[in-house]
Amino acid sequence: MLNFSTKINCFTYFRLVKSKKRILVSPLDWGIGHASRCVPLIKSLLLNKFEVIIAANGRSELLLKLEFPELKYVKIEGYNISYPKNGNMIWSIFLQIPKIIKGITQEHKTLKKIVSEYKIDGVISDNRFGLWNKGIPSVFITHQLNIQSKYFSNFIRTINFYFINKYNECWVPDFEDNRLSGDLSIRKSRKKNIKFIGALSRFLEKKLDKKYDLCFIISGPEPQRTILEKIAINELKKKKEKTVIILGKPEDGEIKTIRNCEVFPHLDSVKLNNILNQSEVIISRSGYSTIMDLYKIGKKAIFIPTPGQTEQEYLAKNLKEKGICYFQSQSEFNLKQAVTENTKYTGFNTIKREEQNWDELFMIFSE
Repeated sequence: MLNFSTKINCFTYFRLVKSKKRILVSPLDWGIGHASRCVPLIKSLLLNKFEVIIAANGRSELLLKLEFPELKYVKIEGYNISYPKNGNMIWSIFLQIPKIIKGITQEHKTLKKIVSEYKIDGVISDNRFGLWNKGIPSVFITHQLNIQSKYFSNFIRTINFYFINKYNECWVPDFEDNRLSGDLSIRKSRKKNIKFIGALSRFLEKKLDKKYDLCFIISGPEPQRTILEKIAINELKKKKEKTVIILGKPEDGEIKTIRNCEVFPHLDSVKLNNILNQSEVIISRSGYSTIMDLYKIGKKAIFIPTPGQTEQEYLAKNLKEKGICYFQSQSEFNLKQAVTENTKYTGFNTIKREEQNWDELFMIFSE
């Protein structure tokens, strides 16, 4: 039989369990960058005693399941965007706006069902425009307050903020006074719901002995991801130095060795963190999540923007102009030249790295 003290302790325990806030986290499924930058966010939520449910699909879901196999997952559809092999990404996306609007409308309806079924207390959406709910606090994560476009900047910005303003807060993973994302995150509005939260990365800087001269990270949406994979393998198999390729394919389990090049389909955070720290130079897309990772561990990098993706082209050009990283276009990529030119750039190792104040950020879910 339980004594009085034990009954009080049990009552307190069940009261605390019941009061635990349940947060839904959902990253966009365009590549795996949105999912990877949600990893430190999810870890911080768990450390702060929140319960986390993840809504994801595709490679984003696979990556997060490798990181958090113990969490609850619910399916949510993507926007089913197709990407051009050649040409401008903005034009391609512009022509698919009806499909995107349909996807946003559908995910908004799906969220209502998830909130009701799983008793969700708050939502964090990484670039999914339809995951706001009037009944609970909702947060939108983006580094693109000003999406880059040659022709539709004002129109795109209007649409962007139409959805952002439906959320209680917008978290920008950057520093307002020293922006990694350059003009993309310029705050043209003084809205109080916009908060700069610093760089989001699942990695840590470690002092490890060098193992690889070059590390090639393949990421992004198809078909460009596979095109870059072929370029990387063709270039690195010619190298005598020790090199490594990370393919960004969590669904593939086959590890290969091509001459002095190790090829991994995917690595969990700990193993990838170690390889990045053991590599002298990282070659990758100039996606913003990758930039935050390299910033966090203080690495030198060579960027190859996804063809036609104006955001990555802008980010690569911005970092080159600042003397931080060299870049080449995919169609003109020459590894020997890139490695030589890269010696003229500082990399991210001279930049101060700061930590987020998670307690302050999570107050939105505790009120």
